[in-house]
Amino acid sequence: MKRAALYSGSVHRNREHPVEPNAQPMSAESQMPATPGRVRRFIQRHERSLMFFTGLLIALAVTFGRDANRPEPREITQEDIDAAVLQAFETKPLPSRAAKAAEAVRQSVVRVRGFGDNPKKPKEGEKEIGVGSGFVISEKGLILTNLHVVAGMKRIRVVYHDGMETDAEIVQVFPDNDMALIKVGKMPDDLPPATLGGSGRLRPGDEVVAVGFPFGIGPSVSAGVVSGLNREFRSPEGKRIITGMIQFDAAANPGNSGGPLINMEGEVVGIVTAILNPSQTRTFIGIGFAATMEAAGSMVGIPPL
Repeated sequence: MKRAALYSGSVHRNREHPVEPNAQPMSAESQMPATPGRVRRFIQRHERSLMFFTGLLIALAVTFGRDANRPEPREITQEDIDAAVLQAFETKPLPSRAAKAAEAVRQSVVRVRGFGDNPKKPKEGEKEIGVGSGFVISEKGLILTNLHVVAGMKRIRVVYHDGMETDAEIVQVFPDNDMALIKVGKMPDDLPPATLGGSGRLRPGDEVVAVGFPFGIGPSVSAGVVSGLNREFRSPEGKRIITGMIQFDAAANPGNSGGPLINMEGEVVGIVTAILNPSQTRTFIGIGFAATMEAAGSMVGIPPL
């Protein structure tokens, strides 16, 4: 009996599934399942893209997680505002009214030094024989002070807040009110003149501040109140009476003469002129006098305040 022919497995499969004439035979590599090596090569080829998408996914996860855990915003109440304001006051206390007023004129207040011959020792030459105060009223270098501070001086020097010192000369005097207008040759850059105010709104009991150089020390600040208005003061020599003065109780001593008396807005309302001296000690006993800025303004050509 004739036996049937045997065919190889590939031929047998081809007979069952004929191969197309132009079909490419499948390689052994394409028929093999994915291996770790092939995965590694895929990662290497697409490393940058995979890193980008991985970072993007992490960022999205962090953002959504943070938003999910964020507490709901709480409405701010008036109690919260009051507590915050109270804490600010406790941790950063505000300056006093007197301190703010004094700061407003600090740069414009000057020390006025008078030099002359020592009458007891004329051979020693020129020396400082008087000291007082003044304040700048104009960017042109005009300074108001008391006449008795500069009268009879051979040379006048002015010292500014920053230590700068310069010569000054008298340009006008007003003996009836014990005032003098002096002018300096130079001033510090951007020095602001004092802000001048009127005394018409002053009432006994209103707070005032005196700024000057008592006994040459300063600038010194003393605070008090208006004790009275329209007072008269007779000079120690009894030669003249100054009227319409402001009486105040802020401490003043020799050297304060010519300095500003200011209100709580930092406006100059008067010029410290004298203190009451019932004895020869020349110390402050609680009564000082200041000429009004209205009187000074009318003499130096400043419009009514």
